[in-house]
Amino acid sequence: MSNQIIRVGIVGAGRNTTSKHIPGLQAITRVEIVSVCNRSRQSSERVATEFNIPTIYDNWHDLINADDTDAIVIGTWPYIHCQLTVAALEAEKHVMCEARMAMNAQEAHRMCEASAQNPHLVAQIVPSPMTLGVDRTIQRLIAGGYLGDVLAVEVRAGNQFLDLDETLHWRQNIDFSGLNIMSMGIWYEAVMRWVGTAKRILAMGKTFVKNRTDEHGTRQAVQIPEHIDVIGNMACGAQLHMQISTVTGLSGVPEAFLFGSEGTLRFSGGKLYAGQRRTEALTEVQIPETEAGEWRVEEEFANAVRGLEKISHTPFEVGAKYMEFTEAVTRSMQSGQTVALPLI
Repeated sequence: MSNQIIRVGIVGAGRNTTSKHIPGLQAITRVEIVSVCNRSRQSSERVATEFNIPTIYDNWHDLINADDTDAIVIGTWPYIHCQLTVAALEAEKHVMCEARMAMNAQEAHRMCEASAQNPHLVAQIVPSPMTLGVDRTIQRLIAGGYLGDVLAVEVRAGNQFLDLDETLHWRQNIDFSGLNIMSMGIWYEAVMRWVGTAKRILAMGKTFVKNRTDEHGTRQAVQIPEHIDVIGNMACGAQLHMQISTVTGLSGVPEAFLFGSEGTLRFSGGKLYAGQRRTEALTEVQIPETEAGEWRVEEEFANAVRGLEKISHTPFEVGAKYMEFTEAVTRSMQSGQTVALPLI
């Protein structure tokens, strides 16, 4: 079983799929990309030619149900993640699904249910990538008491000016993106790795450009915020503040702080900095080789299919937690009230 051939079909060959998933899978011994189905025949042909994929499908139903396929990589926008995932699992296919997991928490839980009904099949959500290199070190420092009691978590991601004339991006289109807001969900996934989940949140967000032109030249309302602030109480006792924005030009690179009673950790520019009560400034932490994480999503998926390891980045149940957080943020923005977690 550990040396079985894994035959993979691709549904949705977006940027992450073509830059990471397809090359990553093709680099693994005895993994074959056997088919692709993209948004159009022309785009499917282009991807098939570039990566030497032998079969093109015009609809995803046929690809998922093909007898020569063991696993499905879903690289579409979130609007169809749930439908594709459930169909693939029901067809006895392993699933790697691109982030963001789903349109909302209900869809995410439906995906979890389909996975639970097929425990012999691998189900993976593509993980939040920003902090993979430092996560284990942060976890070790927290567990070892470096911070003392964790008191506050601060995340800020932006550093761009508002583009008044930008064409409507799929991430700004609620019909394609659902309740997902910029990079908020994947930053929350990173926070969960360090300190666990939130138990109550309050959010305010704003859209500055109310209408944008889509790829077909049609003016559409923008319903996804371009700037959002979220405050919350974490289950561990810390307070959370997240600011995610596309309007905070020159604010600096995205970064996260963990403030404790005895120390502080700062993640910025891919590096980790630390200091304690009696130090004058934060200094860079040298990440031990044994703790340095890296992107190995495709390797982990193939190994899980072969029974060599379990999915850690990222299991469906973790994806469902960040989708609950995402939906709670929207509910809070709409109601002006705090929202308790978990939702379901």
